[in-house]
Amino acid sequence: MTIRASLARFADMFAYPLRHSHYVELVNPLWTTHALMARVVEVRAETADSCSLTLRPGTGWRSHRPGQFVRLGVVIGGQRHTRTYSISSAPDREDGCITVTVKAVPGGRVSERLVRQVRIGEYLPLGEPQGDFVLPESMPVHPLFITGGSGITPVMSMLRNYVHEYEVVPDTVHMHYAPRECDVIFGSELDTMASAQRYYQLFRYYTQDGGAHFSAEQVEAACPDWREREVWVCGPSNLLEAVEAHWKKSGLEHKLHVERFHAPIAKGSNSAIPGRVLFAKSATEAPSDGVNNLLRIAEDIGLNPKHGCRMGICHGCDTKLLSGCVRDLRNGTLIAEPGDTVQVCVCSAVGDVELAL
Repeated sequence: MTIRASLARFADMFAYPLRHSHYVELVNPLWTTHALMARVVEVRAETADSCSLTLRPGTGWRSHRPGQFVRLGVVIGGQRHTRTYSISSAPDREDGCITVTVKAVPGGRVSERLVRQVRIGEYLPLGEPQGDFVLPESMPVHPLFITGGSGITPVMSMLRNYVHEYEVVPDTVHMHYAPRECDVIFGSELDTMASAQRYYQLFRYYTQDGGAHFSAEQVEAACPDWREREVWVCGPSNLLEAVEAHWKKSGLEHKLHVERFHAPIAKGSNSAIPGRVLFAKSATEAPSDGVNNLLRIAEDIGLNPKHGCRMGICHGCDTKLLSGCVRDLRNGTLIAEPGDTVQVCVCSAVGDVELAL
């Protein structure tokens, strides 16, 4: 590795101001070392509005833990946009690939592009696996999984890993919510697993076909020993709020492991103040309603700020406040000191604001 690194540094001298990896990218994007890329090798429809992308990661990829997510990028209108998606495959597949399952969000730039337009052979920017919504490695558990919609994707990685590593799913209860039967992602695979795996119990609930939303009665009926189990829950915000409230009421919130696809937003108030946002480095400004986050405002006028998770976790979108005031949408905290750090994905403007973007 030392000789290889030395040769790479020597080659970089002749590639300045770029790196030799930029020229290697012209031959095969998967060989680059300055950026991690993945090639789409399969696109498989899961439901009418979701699909699984099988990706072959390039040089530098490291294996993930079941339940983790990655940043996935696409180019739209000449600009790169990035979102985070859970890996739905088990680690260390024999073919070296991973799968990412995407549900199209109405009006979503990236999700619509990935579900409707991505093609086999396309290269996509890929991030390293991240996240702590994972099963413990040091001790066995008897999990209760509660999932809704596309929230099943990280749990599917866990279930597939059980089968891949041990051929047996341990004592597991899985409660899954979807609008209708046709909306269940991985529906046939889940049914097969429930039939083949003696200790895996699957319960489906259809919220738009006469089924009820999450309730204490459902938990008691599906999993009488829920108080003794560790719980992994992922899905839409209303499901997460209901589960968290139930476990908190029981004094068992310490047993919950929660994965969110969107930042928890504080309850709305009447204090939203419209104004204008000035992006100083871009010499551009845009109107603000005091409600939408600053990242969305920037993207709507054609800017493409650095960002990652879009929910206030990775700090990839951090910038400096030059003047004015912003509100953290997660808790209502006001940030008004010039020079303070602003996470534009979870902050809205309060009146006129100037940012170092």
